Amino acid sequence: MTDFQITIENCNSINQAEINIKKNSLNIKYGPNGLGKSTIAKAIVSQARDDGTLIGLMPFKNRDKDGAGQPKVSGVQDFNSAMVFDEDFVNQFAFQQDEVVKNSFDIFIKTREYDASMQEIETLFVGIKKAFLDNPEIEQTTKDLKDLRDAFGKSNKDGSISKSSKVMKAFGSGNKVDNIPAILKPFEMFIKSANPSKWIGWQIKGKEFFELGDTCPYCSTNLHKDEQKETALAVANEYNAAAVNNLNVLKAVIERLGKYFSDACQKNLDTITKAKTELTAPQKSFLISLKNDIEALIESLEGLKTISFYSLRDVDEIDKKLPLLKIDIGMIDKLDSAETRAVTNPINSQLEKVIEHVGAIKGQINKHKARIKKTIDENQESINGFLKSAGYKYSVKIISEPNSYKMKLIHEDLSGFIDAASNHLSYGEKNAFALVLFMHQVLSEDPDIVILDDPISSFDKNKKFAILHELFRGKGSLRDRTTLMLTHDIEPAIDMIKSTAGIFQGSHPSATFLSSMQGVVSEVEITNTDIRTFANICLDILGGEVDNIIKAIYLRRHFEIIDNVSFEYNLLASLFKKRRVPTFVSATENRNMTTQEKTDAEAKIKTMIPTFDYDLLIEQINDDDQMMAKYHETDVGYEKIQIFRIIKGKHEDNIITKFINESYHIENEYVMQLNPHKFESIPEYVIVECDRLLQLPEQQP
Repeated sequence: MTDFQITIENCNSINQAEINIKKNSLNIKYGPNGLGKSTIAKAIVSQARDDGTLIGLMPFKNRDKDGAGQPKVSGVQDFNSAMVFDEDFVNQFAFQQDEVVKNSFDIFIKTREYDASMQEIETLFVGIKKAFLDNPEIEQTTKDLKDLRDAFGKSNKDGSISKSSKVMKAFGSGNKVDNIPAILKPFEMFIKSANPSKWIGWQIKGKEFFELGDTCPYCSTNLHKDEQKETALAVANEYNAAAVNNLNVLKAVIERLGKYFSDACQKNLDTITKAKTELTAPQKSFLISLKNDIEALIESLEGLKTISFYSLRDVDEIDKKLPLLKIDIGMIDKLDSAETRAVTNPINSQLEKVIEHVGAIKGQINKHKARIKKTIDENQESINGFLKSAGYKYSVKIISEPNSYKMKLIHEDLSGFIDAASNHLSYGEKNAFALVLFMHQVLSEDPDIVILDDPISSFDKNKKFAILHELFRGKGSLRDRTTLMLTHDIEPAIDMIKSTAGIFQGSHPSATFLSSMQGVVSEVEITNTDIRTFANICLDILGGEVDNIIKAIYLRRHFEIIDNVSFEYNLLASLFKKRRVPTFVSATENRNMTTQEKTDAEAKIKTMIPTFDYDLLIEQINDDDQMMAKYHETDVGYEKIQIFRIIKGKHEDNIITKFINESYHIENEYVMQLNPHKFESIPEYVIVECDRLLQLPEQQP
């Protein structure tokens, strides 16, 4: 496998970082917070995507300075695409109102194999599609038919047309636009204008001002006679602006559709649209029948226009379904015209050709359905298995939609699907879902590199392992992809390099430790032999060539880890508390050691530190100059802060004091650790603070 040697320069707090990434493998980079791991992720992604965002990582110290080093990333020329899981991804991760994640169809179903199969199926219907394309007038005709259908509104329970429908409001009481009442003949030019409803609306609005006097509110002339006022008010009495507007619109639609109506239908419609009086029962019956014919033609046209895998996937007997799609104009006689048949005949002809190959269509659709079902089952099983093993009470189900598929969320205590998942999921649950769905999105988009920026440190141990197991095991995972995991949590390295390494062999995991000094980030490989209990690490150091006080520091830690608080432990504790006369402290005692107890304890310590001499070392401990020299002699951060604690007791900053104390005692130690002689685990800022305080002059009491 090829390794990628990546160099990052002048990005945020990083002056230079050199890291190695193994191809088609999981690369774990473990290091403390504040080191610049997120910057590494952003720099690699910016360069891989070449989206111009790399300049945004310019260090503050270099900004507005001529000749200052520019952000630069080298070694990623083979990466043309990248996906990163980080806080920004989780924050923008949209749990939709009606599905777990936006575009769940694209992520979970729409694979290359899916697209290829869909293309094969769509080819079978290309003749029908072409018949629609060859007659662009069909689209406007269908729209007009729908407008006319909608004008009938929702039918009454007995099937009759509602009086509140646009059709009945326009024609139900007669056409008073073509048949103007005698009293309104003076206004004929306005009523028969191109937009009479606008004029009628203006007229009606002025009605309320007639009560103010005998002056016309429209022309300000005097109304001397009652009949003049009656004429002016007649518009409001005879007309409704909305009804007139409906009438004009419907007349225009009917005129456009005229050639598609049979001769008898056109004649009846002409009678109805020009009627002077209220419609008769036969005329209303005719309109009901026309509505039904229109709905039948629309349904047939829409069914053929949208014929596809989706429209046939739930049909058990496709060979029986297809012939039923034929448009039988003879059965919708009100629309039986030469123009209508000119539209439907070519479509019917193409349908006949499709029916000739119904066996192939049935086979293709069933094969595609089986493939989709397999994909759905695998994805559901994978995600639900993870949710169950991680202790979540949720599950997901991918269901079919009219033209797609969607992933829905289910809770074990609720029947039915959960709407608005984001309102119910906790922060941790959202993160867990986002991680697993991110994995599936990676499988869908197939980027050259995948970056996980501190993905699991916020989870408890069981959920961490469940997520790692989901992400890096099985064929539907990230195991064969070039993946960079940046983390301040050592547990992924412990699980994947040591304790359960056999489970994750397929992902080819490797781990390195990142450290930073003065803006230069370096890495050291972590092997499974490097991950050991700290008790064993202490024993390893005791066998090395280091200063006796350093050895004593590790031996005291070793005794504390194994819960040995005997005389030898107390002797070492007394040494670091600068007591020339050692003490013994237990649950029942707090006293000075006897000479014999001191001698016996010293003898036991010498079995591990042969040159141990309490009296000699106590003098060194109490000599600040000697201790300062030892502080500067070691380049191991862990040892520096132990010596600092001996010299100063505590730091002036309570937070740094807490960090030092937790490194001195074992309360927050992992069982498994890395050897601090090899892996610099103490953050640089803590060492800098200890250096600073040791250089300050002593405060006089």
